[in-house]
Amino acid sequence: MRTSNNLLKDIIGLALIGFFLYLFFFMDMNELSDKIPSSWLNVNTIFLSIVIEAVPFILLGVFASALIQTFVSEEKIKKFLPKNAIAAIIPAAILGAIFPICECAIIPVVRRLIKKGMPLHVGVVFLVGAPILNPVVFASTFYAFNGDPTILYGRFGLAFILCIVIGLLMLLLFDNKNQLRWTKNELQGKLDPTLEQTGPTNKWKSTFYHASDEFFDMGKYLIMGAFIASLFQTFLDRSVLVALGSNDVLSPAVMMAFAFVLSLCSEADAFVAASFGSTFTTGSILAFLVYGPMLDLKNVFLLFAYFRTKFVLVFMAVVTIVVFAAILIFQQLVL
Repeated sequence: MRTSNNLLKDIIGLALIGFFLYLFFFMDMNELSDKIPSSWLNVNTIFLSIVIEAVPFILLGVFASALIQTFVSEEKIKKFLPKNAIAAIIPAAILGAIFPICECAIIPVVRRLIKKGMPLHVGVVFLVGAPILNPVVFASTFYAFNGDPTILYGRFGLAFILCIVIGLLMLLLFDNKNQLRWTKNELQGKLDPTLEQTGPTNKWKSTFYHASDEFFDMGKYLIMGAFIASLFQTFLDRSVLVALGSNDVLSPAVMMAFAFVLSLCSEADAFVAASFGSTFTTGSILAFLVYGPMLDLKNVFLLFAYFRTKFVLVFMAVVTIVVFAAILIFQQLVL
């Protein structure tokens, strides 16, 4: 039965690829645009932009994940992280500031690290912190807001503090119990024996095998999330959102929802946020810049694919409540 299902999936996948190739090479797009409503052409444009923007970072993430699987042992991870559960959170936040990995690519990396022995709450810190704290995002935010210190340091200060808070809350709620959707053998790192090779050449071959498997596994969820996000961006009345932008309490919530729906990569979201600077409050802009990289629509599909449902729902609630509360406090104390 399993073989038949896999064969059916392969046939459907090949049929879709053939269909898109036919459209690309043989369809007259000018003639097609006259027959298709402009709104759906806009859906197509946004969908492709999200996918094209995300794919390079997905490749980066799955390759990093595969390198971790092949070359990083459980002993190395345990040696790097303090044994104390709370003390291990700070190194995870610092680790997130080193790797230029956005939210499009972080999930397979975190999943692999957890499989290798990283505690669940430490993986959560890395999951929410790395997409914001990395140097590429710092540079893009600096240029997008012309070095505005309130936005620049507000974004990274909040991200550093909140990733620690979220990690602590998830430790309290789940006590590092396994929340991955994997079999027992996979959780113990017992993969396909044909890929368990010791030589350098075979290790690199194994790395590429793992990377290709994860890329195609993640691809279907990325496409699903990107399509739904493009529908929201096209058919959601943005004038309603702008009307709410002047309220100090509602505007952060609106911009968090906007960040969730737009599903932008953290390397690019600052430029989009800057375009709302004249309409929304500084606090709501920060809400957009902090919340979006931690949780967005397309990544929810990946989270549900790789983690248990209860964990994902609780994670979404914790991130949303913590970020919203922090922005309200930030507005009162700083702005």
